[in-house]
Amino acid sequence: MGNGTGTGGGIAALRAPVERRTWREFGYLLTGLPLSILYFSLAVTGLSLGAGLLVTFLGVPVLAGLLAVCRGFGRLERGRVRALLGTGIADPAPIRAKKSGPLSAMGALLGSGSAWRHVLYSVIHFPWAVFSFCVALVFWAYGWAFLLYPVWFWVFPAYTDQPGLQLFQNDDYSFFLDSPAEIALACLSGLAFTLATPWVIRALTTVDRVMVGGLLGPSRLDSRVSELESDRGVVVDTAAADLRRIERDLHDGAQARLVALAMDLGLAKEKATEDPRAAARMVDEAHGEVKIALQELRDLARGIHPAVLTDRGLDAALSSVASRCAVPVRVTVDLPARPAASIEGIAYFTVSELLQNISKHARARVASVEVWRSGERLLIQVADDGRGGAGAGAGTGLAGLAERLDAVEGVLVVDSPVGVGTTVTAELPWRP
Repeated sequence: MGNGTGTGGGIAALRAPVERRTWREFGYLLTGLPLSILYFSLAVTGLSLGAGLLVTFLGVPVLAGLLAVCRGFGRLERGRVRALLGTGIADPAPIRAKKSGPLSAMGALLGSGSAWRHVLYSVIHFPWAVFSFCVALVFWAYGWAFLLYPVWFWVFPAYTDQPGLQLFQNDDYSFFLDSPAEIALACLSGLAFTLATPWVIRALTTVDRVMVGGLLGPSRLDSRVSELESDRGVVVDTAAADLRRIERDLHDGAQARLVALAMDLGLAKEKATEDPRAAARMVDEAHGEVKIALQELRDLARGIHPAVLTDRGLDAALSSVASRCAVPVRVTVDLPARPAASIEGIAYFTVSELLQNISKHARARVASVEVWRSGERLLIQVADDGRGGAGAGAGTGLAGLAERLDAVEGVLVVDSPVGVGTTVTAELPWRP
């Protein structure tokens, strides 16, 4: 295994100088310098002019125009990073003026932290672009030139005694790369530089990725707002799906049974005087239907939020749901205190769904449920010895469960080798 890995790494290192990724990243660094000169020149000129004119009103539109232009530069840079470095960086939140009109638009631009970060990028990226351009070009040119030196060294002028690259000369001494040993040494040094060039370029472009993502992408606040909006959408969709499920269960289960029960009792009432025995038999059947309807209503209520969870916590509630599983389940709950009520409900629902999956699909002989606290996180692990092969791909029940946990900053991890069994680990915040 070690030899195979080493061989694969050596082949990758030899292939790196001619990979498309290396050429794209090198192109990114080369084109970055002229663009950075443009950004820097306009940014410094605009800042100087706008700051100087702030004593009059003219400085305001100059600075607002500079901010708008720099946001355009940011759009171009994000496109370059996406096309040449293969890294997608989201656009920052659009700037929305509170009122219509040019003055309101200029005020929104001047008050936008995102726009000022674009100006900052235009200024500070220039020295970095100069450095990365020079380093990348030197490594690239020196590496390939000396690697291929045996092919082209003969083209030097013949005014010397023997053709070759003249490295040093004064009145008494000259040094040429012309002997076979010197040519071989130059070729080996070129090979070393050529092999190192891709990794140097990747290190330089990594800094660019960080710089573009930090200054030209959405702020942490914008990202957090987008995440909360997404989570809110998941919660709303989940609540709507739960309401539809409850409505369907009531309509197809208890409601239909109660309607049939009312009809049976009506018929029994009519026969009470004519045929008391038949009426008594119908009342007895209706009594059985009432028991079944009550059990369905209890199951429905338990699926929403069981009373035992509110009264006695996760230990008793999970033991209750485990007792209804089709396979024996060992439940271990080790909690120093009760988590938040909302987290407790999600934990119960998670275990309930996983045990239902085990009953329906796992073909397991035994299962286990473990719940414990680690720091400020609640950990749940449900395992079985069934057929395995479960996955949290799109369209599966586990995918929906993962989305529900993600809405409260939880995580669902599925480990399900085929023929070995399934272990699902859920992680939830102790407090929402």
